[in-house]
Amino acid sequence: MRLLGALGAECGRLGGVLAELTEREAAAPTRCAPWDVAALAAHTVGALDRVPVALDGEAPPRAEVSAAGYYAPDVRFSPEVDADRIDSAVRAAARHGDAAEPGRRLRELWGHLEPRLAGEPEGRVVRTRHGDAMALEDFLLTRVFELVVHGIDLADALGRAPWTSPEGAEAVELLLFGEAGRPEGMGALSGLRAATGRHLEGGPTAEDLKGSGVRFLALG
Repeated sequence: MRLLGALGAECGRLGGVLAELTEREAAAPTRCAPWDVAALAAHTVGALDRVPVALDGEAPPRAEVSAAGYYAPDVRFSPEVDADRIDSAVRAAARHGDAAEPGRRLRELWGHLEPRLAGEPEGRVVRTRHGDAMALEDFLLTRVFELVVHGIDLADALGRAPWTSPEGAEAVELLLFGEAGRPEGMGALSGLRAATGRHLEGGPTAEDLKGSGVRFLALG
């Protein structure tokens, strides 16, 4: 239920922003080149779309991969998989009827998904598109991570302050820093940026996290 709250908070904030995107904003470049805002929005909403697909599949007998293990530097980040990931988001963006479509899609998707997730049994295991057998809770944590970090990417591209929810930031911080937490004196958003390669000029970097016990995840 804690992750449901974090996921719902991120969907609500991101959906509100995307539902009001203008065509000019949708064409803005992002740090996730070659994606513009429209393609990155399509990719981010697509991350949540993976959840019902996983739920519809046959449940593995046991979980074998953690949320951190999901971001392993293996074939899922190979040039071929990365190219497909990039192209699929570009194609999805091209199919949008208008700039605000991803926001409407996200709201609709979460409206159907939230009650379904609330009804899933404790200990539910799913298989991801990469073949990982994961506890549903861990898989949902990866979805919160995707919405949080790409929400920051979108906010930076749009020239806005990040809209990261407290619930989403807390969940991602636990994934990245564990129970020890981020270094003392470092803000939550600064720590998240530093740990994921999204630091701003003059802000803390990955170098400042040495000795903190941070998990540097493999990201595409």
